[in-house]
Amino acid sequence: MTPYEEKMQKAIDSLAKDYSAIRAGRANPHILDRLSIEYYGTPTNIQGVANVSVPEARTLMITPWEPSMVKEIEKAILASDLGITPNNDGKNIILNFPELTEERRKELAKDIKKKGEEAKVVVRNVRREANDAVKKQNKAGEISEDDQADEEKKIQKATDKFVGEIDKMVESKTKEIMTV
Repeated sequence: MTPYEEKMQKAIDSLAKDYSAIRAGRANPHILDRLSIEYYGTPTNIQGVANVSVPEARTLMITPWEPSMVKEIEKAILASDLGITPNNDGKNIILNFPELTEERRKELAKDIKKKGEEAKVVVRNVRREANDAVKKQNKAGEISEDDQADEEKKIQKATDKFVGEIDKMVESKTKEIMTV
């Protein structure tokens, strides 16, 4: 049972990571996690070559450790799907996050719900995989019918727990987006 719960937990962790990258009208350094730049021939994330700070609620400041990286970081931000134009003062890159429009909030809410549904599908697939393993054990004579029923109940209970967690995450992130 434990390996299946671990797989279900990975779906939750992945969803949490996806949600941290969704911007809610506030500056969040995690939106830069997906971006990488060439640093001496090696793809490196921005946090690996610069200090990222949040001086104000809707402003991110990126201060590269090497001034030569300013242009590279700026290029990566412009090429990304962030939809934010970076301001460059020669030493720092400043990202100003505009207030989200109602239409954009609804779009993000749909995306949040979609990602939640995808995570639920992963959890349910793990449930099916676990149930199949239990059925195989029963056919092989390793466990009895009663043991199979007990295991299937445990699997369903774990599935319900993880699906409930996903629902809470979806609700929480949707609320965050809609009330910013």
